[in-house]
Amino acid sequence: MSTYKYDFLVIGSGIAGLLAARKLAAAGRVAVLTKRSPEISNTDLAQGGIAAVTSADDNFDLHTGDTLRAGAGLCDERIVRMTIAEAPARIQELVALGVNFTLKDGLFELGLEGGHSRRRVLHAADATGREIERALLETCKADKNITFFPYFPAVDLILRGRPARTRPGRNACLGAYALEESTGRVHSFLAGTTILASGGAGKVYRYTSNPDVATGDGMAMAYRAGLELENMEFVQFHPTCLYHPQAKSFLISEALRGEGGILRGASGEAFMKKYSRARELAPRDIVARAIDSELKRTGEDCAYLDMTHLKGSFLRKRFPMIYSRCMDLGIDMTKKPIPVVPAAHFFCGGVKVDEFSRTAMPGLYAVGEVSCTGLHGANRLASNSLLEACVFSHRAAQSIKDGWVKRPAPASPARWTTGNARPSDEAVVITHNWDEIRTLMWNYVGIVRSDRRLARAGARVRVISGEIARYYWDFLPTRDLLELRNIACLADVIIRSAASRRESRGLHYTVDYPGPSDKFLKPTIVDRYGAKR
Repeated sequence: MSTYKYDFLVIGSGIAGLLAARKLAAAGRVAVLTKRSPEISNTDLAQGGIAAVTSADDNFDLHTGDTLRAGAGLCDERIVRMTIAEAPARIQELVALGVNFTLKDGLFELGLEGGHSRRRVLHAADATGREIERALLETCKADKNITFFPYFPAVDLILRGRPARTRPGRNACLGAYALEESTGRVHSFLAGTTILASGGAGKVYRYTSNPDVATGDGMAMAYRAGLELENMEFVQFHPTCLYHPQAKSFLISEALRGEGGILRGASGEAFMKKYSRARELAPRDIVARAIDSELKRTGEDCAYLDMTHLKGSFLRKRFPMIYSRCMDLGIDMTKKPIPVVPAAHFFCGGVKVDEFSRTAMPGLYAVGEVSCTGLHGANRLASNSLLEACVFSHRAAQSIKDGWVKRPAPASPARWTTGNARPSDEAVVITHNWDEIRTLMWNYVGIVRSDRRLARAGARVRVISGEIARYYWDFLPTRDLLELRNIACLADVIIRSAASRRESRGLHYTVDYPGPSDKFLKPTIVDRYGAKR
């Protein structure tokens, strides 16, 4: 085992992690841990774009109002207004870093998405995240103060004291342990400040738009360290993921509906008029529940997004990546509807942070989807996620540098020891439990929930978690084992959070409490010591 010492440690290489790394590199040496190659992230898969007020017919109050309505009463209005007001400056920063947003007549070409009252979504064709990731990786890799460690999944945070005995505010984060996949060795990465930028946890569910790396590692590590996770019941299911056996996790952007796409059943009926006056432009929670309801009513495997009434030349120009991918699979979106199903997409909850992305633990920040800032409330407004990452990575770096005094990394803590652990000879345990957790979360803790489903899921996850804990301490760690441990941890947190919210609000819908209640007009807080209200 080796010990690496840096001024700053960033865990994750999406937009939040890369922006934070770039900003901190001017103040010291930065290590960036990534589970796979650095470009693999939720950011890279983001199609729609980033929401910001940039046109004359839009303003901050309109964007704020749209965000608050989508958030169903649980947004922190102060955070919403702050984020939206800072958005234009962050957009200009991305442009300066080389991000090529699509232009029309010399101005940003703005898309319209569900829940927005104006066209305000900046995009780079239909591969916005990939363009942002490209530009940020180029600038970060060129910086001599930033070192990437690919294929180094984080294991746990390194703490000054034990979480079971020391509350987070009296503890401190000294860095993280990470597994070097090529050797199987666990190393210590020590740093004066650690930034969690590890993304979401879509892989907790059987069907997701997220890449394989999205197993909620940062959330789970923070939870084990004693930190609070907030609003974990609010899991956004994107209404339209491509339904095809060869199209793993391929998203069909909300922007298609913004440009006039119509959702139809297998019979050809346009069904959204039954569920919302806004029809296809209703917020994502409404559209996802509508599709789920139609599929359960009809017994069909998927719904269909119809773009055939639009000009083929427009579709090929506006959505080149989606058009190309569909054509590869024999689906010509200019001539026939696209088969779609809902899929787990985004976590509105996460590690509780303040307006500078500070956690309750000294030395630890969380930025991007891993965090809960109060911006999204009970349901994220489309394309506000990349915006949140930009604003809060900037604010985190600002906070860190404002209080930063050049000092050596902390002294070496207790070294990682393997004890009596041995190489695994029962990998089937990992694959079986992985499949069981993701299936029961999809069936019992998905788009529509009930007390009975949550109770069944909770009982089974507790049994599985016990098996995983015993397995974890008996065998040497592997990436698969680390990810299984993390999704089991978060499955339990999501179930407990959902069970404690006895109402339906935003993304959390339960048949036992089908309406909202003012009694629950506050965040849900869960930590390793219990649930709080």
